[in-house]
Amino acid sequence: MSHGKLIIFSAPSGSGKTTLVHYLLSKLELKLAFSVSAASRAKRPNEENGKDYYFLSPDEFRSRIARGDFLEWEEVYENQYYGTLRSEIDRIHSEGKTVIFDVDVVGGLNIKKQFGDAALAVFVKPPSVKELESRLKRRDTESDESLAKRVAKAEEELTYAGRFDVILVNDELQKAKKEAYQLVADFIQ
Repeated sequence: MSHGKLIIFSAPSGSGKTTLVHYLLSKLELKLAFSVSAASRAKRPNEENGKDYYFLSPDEFRSRIARGDFLEWEEVYENQYYGTLRSEIDRIHSEGKTVIFDVDVVGGLNIKKQFGDAALAVFVKPPSVKELESRLKRRDTESDESLAKRVAKAEEELTYAGRFDVILVNDELQKAKKEAYQLVADFIQ
């Protein structure tokens, strides 16, 4: 099993990628470790610094960009940055594990570009934009304005699906979990 490999799960918000990534992490035989992203957005009540994200202020984020600390980063909305710290990959590989990412679409493609065949890039696709919108509404974390922003962004992100190694349609969660497991197991063996 090669531990220099990386697994990238990208998708529009609400597609179920985080659920799939958590499921894969629970399968200890895969020896995966989660790459914790950095974010400059406010911490949600159920989130933990260093576990869900490394929460940085926008200024701190920008100064770390300038220092070259990020493998990839993006300003998703004004002053709302997300990125992957290079130190995360070193940390995980030094533990003898395979890195798994839960990143936005542009970030996923940037990582894939840098690692080529050592990375498996999986695009998790919702059954439809309408279903994605209702999943986001059920989360109850979005204002109407932010929901509209996320849906518009999702429609744009769906156009990138073909640039990933695999498109996994998440219309039925148990089926999607099985497919995700098989994709990852085949890739890392």
